Amino acid sequence: MTNEHIYDVIIVGSGPAGLSAGIYAGRATMDTLVIEKDQVGGQVTTTSVVVNYPAVKEIEGTALMNLMKQQAEDFGVEIAHDDITSYELDGDVKTLHGAKADYKARAVIIASGAQPRKLGIPGEQELRGRGVAYCSTCDGELFSGLQVFVVGGGFAAAEEADYLTRYARKVTVLVRGSQFSCPPLTAARALDNPKVEVRYNTEVESLAGDDYLTDATFVNNKTGEKTHYHVEDGDNVFGMFIYVGTEPETTGLDVLAKDDRGYITVDSWQRTNVPGVFAAGDVVSKPLRQIVTAAADGATAATGAEEYVTAQKKRLGIPVVSKQKAAAATSAAGKKTAKAPVGSDAKPQGSATVGQTSAIADAPSVPQHKGVWFSAEMKQQLAGIFNRLTDDVTLLQVDDGGQPSIELASFAKEFASMHAHLHYRAVTAGSDEGKAIVDKAAIVRYPVFVLLDKDGAYTGVKFSGIPTGHEVNSLVLAVYNIAGPGQAVDPQLAERIKALPETHIEIGVSLTCHFCPDVVAACQHMAAMNPNVTAEMIDLGLFPELRKERKIMSVPATTINGGDILFGSQSLEQLVAACEAA
Repeated sequence: MTNEHIYDVIIVGSGPAGLSAGIYAGRATMDTLVIEKDQVGGQVTTTSVVVNYPAVKEIEGTALMNLMKQQAEDFGVEIAHDDITSYELDGDVKTLHGAKADYKARAVIIASGAQPRKLGIPGEQELRGRGVAYCSTCDGELFSGLQVFVVGGGFAAAEEADYLTRYARKVTVLVRGSQFSCPPLTAARALDNPKVEVRYNTEVESLAGDDYLTDATFVNNKTGEKTHYHVEDGDNVFGMFIYVGTEPETTGLDVLAKDDRGYITVDSWQRTNVPGVFAAGDVVSKPLRQIVTAAADGATAATGAEEYVTAQKKRLGIPVVSKQKAAAATSAAGKKTAKAPVGSDAKPQGSATVGQTSAIADAPSVPQHKGVWFSAEMKQQLAGIFNRLTDDVTLLQVDDGGQPSIELASFAKEFASMHAHLHYRAVTAGSDEGKAIVDKAAIVRYPVFVLLDKDGAYTGVKFSGIPTGHEVNSLVLAVYNIAGPGQAVDPQLAERIKALPETHIEIGVSLTCHFCPDVVAACQHMAAMNPNVTAEMIDLGLFPELRKERKIMSVPATTINGGDILFGSQSLEQLVAACEAA
């Protein structure tokens, strides 16, 4: 499928560089599209807390990116989800080939970022999700009370070592050099923490273990001395969190000039060697990779792209700014909008957009201890989604009488009270109706609720746990896909989903994980589309016995028909393929 619309600029990537570029391009009345293959926000969403962004004393990484996203959308910037695999960058109009469609633009800004670099040592890949991890906010709580090692000596290593002490019994930082490579104030976060030990001139040579990470071999790169660490008595596993830099995402960009490490080289205006193509953020060759430098790159690239597109349009006799874009920009600049709360991924004034990624505010800020699960601002945002529902949906709780079930009832009742199309009902596990739904939905864990459609039939969507935190997004999207217009799915992919045989999917999550909701929502979307598919969100924090049984030390952890676990973020396409192969 080809999108014949020619954008002024297409930005590939939605981290701080891409969103900053979007803000500047949109404000300049450019017809702008941001394309993101994963979660909006990029690597910043894996950061526990940001403390060095100007004028922001302290903020969660996801919250900061959601604010940037909101600002870009307020200037009329479109955001699409696709994986760009190849580029045609010659000529006045560039073509980007994605998995879902082709896109055309007069200028392109590459802000695809970089992915965490692997150590490349024996055992690393085999033990990923079994003790080896790359995201402290996703997996940190799974290592509560355990020994954790952090590999690296830069910003991320120092900051995340400090963060991990809220869970780990002890954190040992392994620094390859003789000191941290980040500024002293950042390093002090680790050095001044009494639960953190630092070992300099130390590298990891190999990792080993059967079901879990149980052994590591370290080497002193000055003396050559090797030491061995074995999991302590009473523990099944220890953690190895790796923060040793990044590798640039440059798939399909062989035509662009790069440095010896594969990063794109640019001039002071973020111009690459190809006219009309700019690059910004972590994908660029530069000495410092921080949120603030990425944002600056994005602003510069968008300004350069504006000049390039303006010159091209004048040469070709094309109006520089359409009347529609000018009017939209004037409206965006002049109107006063209600502020979305920190952590929000929704539009203000009840006009929230349901997309592939987070749809609403991140609920960790909700004062649960007071019995209030949704703030007035969150309810206002959710109204924009719920007002688009066309059918009823029921949250049916099977109550076993335990305290977690009491808390779930409070949550579910408040959620259902927000719209006439939402309903809550509870049955006791021992009643005839309870036994019937337990059997029908294969319920084995409590607290639990399932979603019923307008006819009262089980939809295959099940939540084992209380979907607070980021998982509120999963519940909202499940309701939207069952009782509303639903998220758009490529027709060919939709046919593959509808053709799936009996398939049971379980997704182990952590409520602090930024990637889990996308996986849960995708699996539950399949359940909403195909009665043969069931999809269960499982809060591993409430069910540690399941985590131990399946030896899970990373989330999201997806199991299909009881088979091998898929760790990490998975797209709908990848999940469908995995179901077909199961």
